[in-house]
Amino acid sequence: MRIVFMGTPVFAVKSLEACLGLGEVVAVVTQPDKPRGRGQEVSFSPVKALAVAKGLPVLQPVKIRGTPFAEELKALKADVAVVTAYGKILPRDVLEAPAQGCVNVHASLLPRFRGAAPIQWAIALGDEKTGVCLMKMDEGMDTGPVIDRAELPILPTDTSATLHDKLAVLGGEVLTRALPRYLRGELQPEPQPAEGVVLAPMITKEDGALDFSRRAVDLERRLRAFTPWPGAFTTLGGVLLKVHAATVAAGKGEPGTVLAAGPQGLEVACGEGSLLLTQLQLEGKRAMSARDFLAGRAIAVGTKPFLPSAAKSA
Repeated sequence: MRIVFMGTPVFAVKSLEACLGLGEVVAVVTQPDKPRGRGQEVSFSPVKALAVAKGLPVLQPVKIRGTPFAEELKALKADVAVVTAYGKILPRDVLEAPAQGCVNVHASLLPRFRGAAPIQWAIALGDEKTGVCLMKMDEGMDTGPVIDRAELPILPTDTSATLHDKLAVLGGEVLTRALPRYLRGELQPEPQPAEGVVLAPMITKEDGALDFSRRAVDLERRLRAFTPWPGAFTTLGGVLLKVHAATVAAGKGEPGTVLAAGPQGLEVACGEGSLLLTQLQLEGKRAMSARDFLAGRAIAVGTKPFLPSAAKSA
């Protein structure tokens, strides 16, 4: 089979690898190169890096809608385009350019978590499982009919980083088993149900701010959901304080009140329960255990030293 692959970040690499095992990848479409890091050096996307290493043609259109790109795609005479985290919504002419259209690898159990950040929101909202869907694309945001799906549990220790890696692998597996059958007409896409739609909007820096009026269990989930970015944070003495690890405890008190400060951690009362902060990092300092952190900074039990409103604007 002739495949055009469209993707950009590291999540899409496993899908591209799967396509390489399924047929001839006639072109790879990825986002334009961008300056990255402090030196603003131009670097390839992870998908482009693999494509170049494999000697594949690479296309990097700055704009797709209202351009001749669909004709370029049609000229490749691809059977299908496989899209995984490409980063742009495709217009109708592009969706219809390959002989059998475009299919998308999406990291959720649709229709739950349509949108840009399904992995993070699945953890943040306390889902016990997630998965990957292979769907036939239409012009909506993750609204197309589903060709195949696979599930996996969300572990209590999962962060968005660990879940990302597992779902990337699962996406490649679903492609490998389902794409050939779909193209042969053995799998028929099923429309998504109207019920159960949940959106997964793009994550912002403010999503990492710790609001201790929330339940402790919700804050612990958000910490894992927003690791590595934007992380969980508050402010202490006017300085940004990042929280790298925490556990849920059963303490009670006015939200934001320090209930305990010792070798086990810094326990803070929440809207329900308490959160035991066990690994901390002040801005400009290294991350350290709560024991080491408290050895160099006295925080009195009964005080409310955190300023969530300041953290939200950090």
